[in-house]
Amino acid sequence: MIEKSKADALENVAVIGLGYVGLPVAVSLSKNYGKIVGFDINAKRVQQLSDGIDTTNEVAETDLSSSQLVITDDPTDLSKTTFYIVAVPTPIDASCQPDLSALKGACEIIAPYLKSNDLVVFESTVYPGVTEEYCADILEQESSLKSGTDFFLGYSPERINPGDKKNTFEQIVKVISAQTPEAIERMKDVYGSAVIAGLFEASSIKAAETAKVIENTQRDLNIALMNELSIICNRLSIRTQDVLKAASTKWNFLNFEPGLVGGHCIGVDPYYLTAKAESIGYTPNVILAGRKINDSMSDYIASHVSNSVSQTPAKIGVWGVTFKENIPDLRHSKSIEICKSLKNQGHNVLIHDPMIDDNMDLEKYAITLSNLDDFQDLDALIISVSHKLYKKMDISQITSRLKKNGLLVDIKSLFSPEDIDPTYRYWSL
Repeated sequence: MIEKSKADALENVAVIGLGYVGLPVAVSLSKNYGKIVGFDINAKRVQQLSDGIDTTNEVAETDLSSSQLVITDDPTDLSKTTFYIVAVPTPIDASCQPDLSALKGACEIIAPYLKSNDLVVFESTVYPGVTEEYCADILEQESSLKSGTDFFLGYSPERINPGDKKNTFEQIVKVISAQTPEAIERMKDVYGSAVIAGLFEASSIKAAETAKVIENTQRDLNIALMNELSIICNRLSIRTQDVLKAASTKWNFLNFEPGLVGGHCIGVDPYYLTAKAESIGYTPNVILAGRKINDSMSDYIASHVSNSVSQTPAKIGVWGVTFKENIPDLRHSKSIEICKSLKNQGHNVLIHDPMIDDNMDLEKYAITLSNLDDFQDLDALIISVSHKLYKKMDISQITSRLKKNGLLVDIKSLFSPEDIDPTYRYWSL
């Protein structure tokens, strides 16, 4: 923890939003900087965290019991804050347009408590201009103060990778930006206390905002290229993995894999950049093409499976419906879309996922879970998400659940066709 000659030299830090991003930030700063107020509008979430339960599995129970971390849903606990960190969701709406409602709500919560010289730092992914235009306007209107004069703005994009215990908040270089050099120094003091990997000062807030969206857009496009390659290879009866193994022997080949792109980052963030581009009269064709490919993969897989089974309705198992492996997050899950598509085609779909518990609102996603013992005599089994449980299984434990000539769909290529008993069929991206 930082030592100061005077206790009042420390900032009074509050983290607004205690989800996958905000909670690790709050916990890390409480360990390394000083007392942190963690605020969330979700009373149930606050109660769970107060009880030592993190349903995102990002932090340990012992970290939540620290006397340096105050978890609250009472806005008045923000009254002494001098340094705000805003880490709320920035999703898209049904039309794939940016939804800034949570960001607006956070600004409206902060504004009544803004004081002279306060610093508000945003970590949420946004398009260029949101911090200094959209957020500044709300804060100014609600507080009667002026940004850049009375209070100050900063932007430091989140880089949390849910479920990743290696590349944690402390171990990832932190990009920082602010309206003034003085604000930058304050950000260095706070973030520098915890981030071992170091800080990078961006030239401007807009540059930092754009850097964040291009990080995930680049990954989205690379995966889209591999998905399109997979579709082509499938029509040519060439195994995609064989192609990638050969191509990866070249020193500068980037070895991305085909797969499902879901969740609240990679499948969402590119739309923030495309929306901004279109607002200034430019159509970002490459980015939108990548999004079209990746958004279509769930229907592509479901159609392939449906066309490969001999009857309708077929009994089809789906293993894994979270948006990525070994985390309990269902947001924008493409695996769920596969299930819905198969059901719409008249099939009987059984679903299993070891990461989902009773605390999750499954009705919201229109899914019902089955026990592993129920997966017998299947026409097809889709390993949609490569959770540890499935990776540990012997291939015979998996194929034994299929009927003779049943289809194993191995989306992430956990196995090789040579591993499969010829009694069964095998397909992967």
